Amino acid sequence: MAKISTEDRHQYFEKIKPYKTAIAAYLKREETVLLVLKKGTDGAAFKRLALVEEMINLASNYILLSGVSQSMLKLRNEEALNDSRKSLYKAVIYLEEVVSNLVDAPYSEYEEKLAAISTVEARKRYLLVRKLGLAIQLLEDAYGDNTKWKWVFVELEGRFAATVKNILDLKKAAVNTDPRSPAYEPTMYHLRLAKKLLMQAADRYREKYELSTNRIDDFKMGIHFLNALRRLHMILGDKDDADTVKKKIDIWASKLEIDIKKQEEAAKSL
Repeated sequence: MAKISTEDRHQYFEKIKPYKTAIAAYLKREETVLLVLKKGTDGAAFKRLALVEEMINLASNYILLSGVSQSMLKLRNEEALNDSRKSLYKAVIYLEEVVSNLVDAPYSEYEEKLAAISTVEARKRYLLVRKLGLAIQLLEDAYGDNTKWKWVFVELEGRFAATVKNILDLKKAAVNTDPRSPAYEPTMYHLRLAKKLLMQAADRYREKYELSTNRIDDFKMGIHFLNALRRLHMILGDKDDADTVKKKIDIWASKLEIDIKKQEEAAKSL
């Protein structure tokens, strides 16, 4: 590892000053909003949506910090990336508190939560989750492929996928998927993203099971996300797509049953 000169270090610290200032401001605003929420004031859901935005911006600044370090010092700033990861987890948690963290559940089970943000337009909902998804992807790219956090991101991606689905106003789906609706374009983009992420979450949990943990719970979670995707297709009346996902669920369920028996037999032989 090349030694970092005093001059290079000085230039680096000068370069990151604006990012450090921004980070401090975001953290202070988060603290202020959390204190307000603790008092139980009205509009809590909107305040939490604002916190989601703040955490995305906070995470982005941490990623920029690491980028500057990589560019100027040829070193990845692991601390900044870890702080970014924690910030994005908080963003997802704040969003879960607004729209629920349910993966495969009837819309009626979390519809009441969405009533609190009924005035938020479809376009704003889509732009928020798209921005959060981009930040998560940028962080994964910053870490690179060979990182100890690789499998940790499976959970983050899964929880994010659930919120992308849950923030959708499915009660208005029939209206908003009509090309004549003003909300048609953002709704279609949002639905496309939700379907993609639910399938991706399922595949990633299966991959985690196969390549890392061999834990049955991970495989079951993958099937859970497939069921959520199938439910979404059924709500939208996409029978062919729902049937395709059902076939995948059946194949995975059969594989799971075989693996459970193998693990039970292996445990007995110990």
